Amino acid sequence: MNGSLRSSSDVVDIKLKRGSAGLGFNIVGGVDQQYVINDNGVYVSKIKEDGAAGLDGRLHEGDKILAINGAKLEDLTHQVIVDLFRAAGEDVELRVLKKFPNHVNGPTGSQPEPKSSVSPLEILVALAGVAAICAFIYMRVPRKHF
Repeated sequence: MNGSLRSSSDVVDIKLKRGSAGLGFNIVGGVDQQYVINDNGVYVSKIKEDGAAGLDGRLHEGDKILAINGAKLEDLTHQVIVDLFRAAGEDVELRVLKKFPNHVNGPTGSQPEPKSSVSPLEILVALAGVAAICAFIYMRVPRKHF
């Protein structure tokens, strides 16, 4: 989904200090590995609880990272983005577009299908009722023998 459709209040700057285990989160996305259909953006796919991002608490799975240390993450391959993160230094500033409240990890084309309000058992009971009515009518109608 294109971040330009969202309010600027959904964009936050987060400063993290790289720990012994890095920044403490995984990313997905890039022009060669789209995570969201028609969006080359970079998204947080996993937060490590004991990592810098997890301890800070502001970055969440599904957030879109717009920039790292002022460098925009637009139209770049996944590997180039990973290299930017690795070379970012100890103090890292992220510009982040917070996820939609109803965002589901994964491409937007794979939204869960709505559940039917009728269960298969209810359908079976209804069909059995119709069959019983048909059988009753069939038995009550007089037949002529030739």
